[in-house]
Amino acid sequence: MHASATWINDYLDPPAPPEVQADALTRAGFPVESFEEVQTGAGTDIRHEVELTSNRGDCLCHLGLAREIAAMSRGTRRVREPAVSLPDGGRERPEDLVRLSNDDPAHCPLYTARLVRGVRIGPSPAWLRDRLTARGDIPRNNVVDATNFVMFESGQPTHVFDLAKLRGPEIRVRRARADEPFLPLGEGAQEIRLTPDDLVIADAERAVALAGVKGGALTAVTGSTTDILIEAAAFAPGAVRAASRRHGIATDSSYRFERGVHPGQIDASAERLCRIILDVAGGTLVPGSLRAGAAIPAPRTVALRPQRCRAVLGIDVPDAFMHDAFERLGLAPRRDAEGRIVCTIPPARLDLEREIDLIEEVGRLRGYEDIVVLDTISIGVNPPQPSELARRAVSELLVGMGFQETVTHTLVSEAHARAFLFPGDDAIRVDDERAGGEPILRPSLLPSLLRVIRHNLDHGQRDVMVFESAATFAQAVRARGEDTHREQRVLALAATTEDPAVGLRLLRGVVDRLMVLLRGPAACLAAAEITADDAPPWLAAGLTLRLQATDADPIGTLGVLAPAVRRLFDLPGAVAVAELAVPSLYPVWPPDLAARPLPAFPAIERDVSAIVADDCRWAAIEDAVRHLAPARCESIEFVTVYRGKGIAPGQKSLTLRLRFRAADRTLTHDEVGHEMDRVLTMLVDRFGAEIRR
Repeated sequence: MHASATWINDYLDPPAPPEVQADALTRAGFPVESFEEVQTGAGTDIRHEVELTSNRGDCLCHLGLAREIAAMSRGTRRVREPAVSLPDGGRERPEDLVRLSNDDPAHCPLYTARLVRGVRIGPSPAWLRDRLTARGDIPRNNVVDATNFVMFESGQPTHVFDLAKLRGPEIRVRRARADEPFLPLGEGAQEIRLTPDDLVIADAERAVALAGVKGGALTAVTGSTTDILIEAAAFAPGAVRAASRRHGIATDSSYRFERGVHPGQIDASAERLCRIILDVAGGTLVPGSLRAGAAIPAPRTVALRPQRCRAVLGIDVPDAFMHDAFERLGLAPRRDAEGRIVCTIPPARLDLEREIDLIEEVGRLRGYEDIVVLDTISIGVNPPQPSELARRAVSELLVGMGFQETVTHTLVSEAHARAFLFPGDDAIRVDDERAGGEPILRPSLLPSLLRVIRHNLDHGQRDVMVFESAATFAQAVRARGEDTHREQRVLALAATTEDPAVGLRLLRGVVDRLMVLLRGPAACLAAAEITADDAPPWLAAGLTLRLQATDADPIGTLGVLAPAVRRLFDLPGAVAVAELAVPSLYPVWPPDLAARPLPAFPAIERDVSAIVADDCRWAAIEDAVRHLAPARCESIEFVTVYRGKGIAPGQKSLTLRLRFRAADRTLTHDEVGHEMDRVLTMLVDRFGAEIRR
């Protein structure tokens, strides 16, 4: 911020030389980057360039800087607040001359309007021109210069309308209409189109100001203006910031509103502006003001424990110094029954909210140079969390099986996002022009993986297997008439394949390995075909499986991309994909494992080849054998499936392997044969199987 040394001294008693001002501000945490001599009508002035932190909007004005200099002077200087006295005015009342309403108090907590009649627009007096020129501003006319003076004096932006140009006459705080036109102030300004996200100040027919950002040209003060309406208001920082970015309009007013202006500042600044306008432009003040919005919040109080302050700063600061520091900062300190120092926070100090903020103030005024900085610091290194170890183990397993890990951007294009939404879901859009053509938070990791596959195919890679573990934000689900956003961390896999069935078997095997890794050797995963009505719309019908753990926890889906989605990403061949909720298992990793001695006796294995109907599932056969519970059967394994010569159409030959073992002796073939006969009989009776001998 640029500040005039002479202007700062208007509020200091006694005045401080420019170098003393610069030193005090630097020690207060606001370094003076540079200063230069400037010539004004009254002589030479010094222009400071002060660096301010974003949470100290109260110092974006000369009065705020003067308060900091006085506080750092430890009692040798005090602040002289400008005194304001207003005339009684005439018999008119503002409510008889203009209507005021506020449709959006959430984004405009308080709007006030005051009227001055019979002003004479002309050049500003020398003292006013000199103050603005020293800061680096160009004087305009007495009324406009007065508004700028008050903003740079107290930090409260204001605006002045030509009352005769306000239709109605009315002032209404409302949201803009879609595509509503607005012509900002300024030479060469172009008309812009507003959106319903914009908060505007309007008259009875049109928008006349972009709230907190810029006034409008249609109601600007000109040489013919005689009656004016003075706006002093508070606007929500987020709303001002969004409008400023959206339309590319940055002003001194928006810069201050973005950092916060408290409603409690409004009246004093508005009265100060009225006094200056009466002095420099004449006219008659209409007594009273119009107000629309919420009541001014009561002052906040924040308590500080002196012993806690000393512990945090690491230095011995007497209670008396803390009390004096808070008095110099205008915090009206007092002691409570518990020995705490309770401070009443002025409206301008929006940064003081917690005890630690008061501790920082004590440290600033004591001097940062007095705070001891240790040469060494002890650091305790904790082992990685289980969830991180699990993530690494999953990545290592997949890389070991030939997959490549990707890290892709969270945003995707609207077309790619729409292809991966369930019916009734909405995409989540990022309202940021930097997103360009990819403004959607991805509802699935698959669009990102498919783009990686397309890139690799373009560069001559034929077999591509990729995976990524990340969040999917997406999908604002319509529930009970409201939008509910869901965010889930998932693991996604994708692999190119010439044969869709081969791709499905590949990923099914990978998922089985993952479950064993995450839940132990006993983990079992069931796969069930999803009907076309329930399948994700991006997967091909008849080639989609729902994966379910044995304890009924849903794991995810596995399938082959639908042709329409392949065409969207320009993929020539089939792609098998899986999306799994396995990251939810990471926090309980590793699984509980128990060591067992190696078998002491050999096993007997028997293979069975059964001709069954083509729609007979391996999972059904496996489940039936397990329920039969052959004695001493150690495992049931899938071996292969065959369709071709010797097998009738509509049938297949499915081969399974049973392993038998006794813990205390070697089994005989007769014992195993008896159990195998039971298995064969069950296959024939239940599945109509023909056993191949």
